Amino acid sequence: MDILRYTAFTTDPAGGNPAGVVLDAQGVDDAAMLAAAAEVGYSETAFVVPLGDRRLGLRFFSPLAEVPFCGHATIATAVAYAERYGTGDLIFETVAGTVAVHTDSDAAGAVTATLVSVPPRVEPLPDDLLAAILAALRWTPEDLDPKMPPRLANGGNWHPVIAAADRSRLARLDYSMDELGALMAEHDWTTVDLVWRESPTVVHARNPFPPGGVYEDAATGAAAAAFGGYLRELGLVDTPATVTVYQGFDMGRPSTLTVGIPAGTGGISVTGTAVPLG
Repeated sequence: MDILRYTAFTTDPAGGNPAGVVLDAQGVDDAAMLAAAAEVGYSETAFVVPLGDRRLGLRFFSPLAEVPFCGHATIATAVAYAERYGTGDLIFETVAGTVAVHTDSDAAGAVTATLVSVPPRVEPLPDDLLAAILAALRWTPEDLDPKMPPRLANGGNWHPVIAAADRSRLARLDYSMDELGALMAEHDWTTVDLVWRESPTVVHARNPFPPGGVYEDAATGAAAAAFGGYLRELGLVDTPATVTVYQGFDMGRPSTLTVGIPAGTGGISVTGTAVPLG
């Protein structure tokens, strides 16, 4: 396998969320994909099987398991593909469903990719599960923003959305990886989307990812899509809207995700750049 290495949602190799990308994984079995992802060591590695007419099968593996959908690896894959085969529209067939992606380049040749998620879903977060999450995070109910109630949201994967009352609470991430990881594995949650809302259209996020063997994700496109669905479902934003999500700053890998929230019930768009590593 030819494994490319990109970092997504940044123009700086020192920022963003790194992802492995295999643009031709034809004939590669699941065990080999998982082994390659573990060797690369990033939160996800994407494996592409060309299906013809710019339609691509796309699977994602963390170092520990397959993940149904990964936004940052989708952006990285789309940019890597566009740099080799030209910009335009792509269709990715993922375990979570069909994801359309558009790539374009600016005057300097930098490629930007926009994915459109599967239609998001939002469900209540039962009180007992919220209490268990807060205990694992070492948060209290007083740490929560009462204007942004906790929910479960899905834009390809399930994520609890937990809003902090202030930026300082978000900055202090000191959770039990074993405790939170066991809870997330039991309920098939991919990351916990911890957010603080600076304004109606500017949000700061952190995403613990213990099921993938990663303490924290530097940029989580799937969670950003789920969060866009959460904002729309709860009427916390006037649609259509564009929301900027800043992530990775507290861990020294700044990332910027642009979330497009249309009116209605359709998919959420997530836009970002990606650059090669090494």
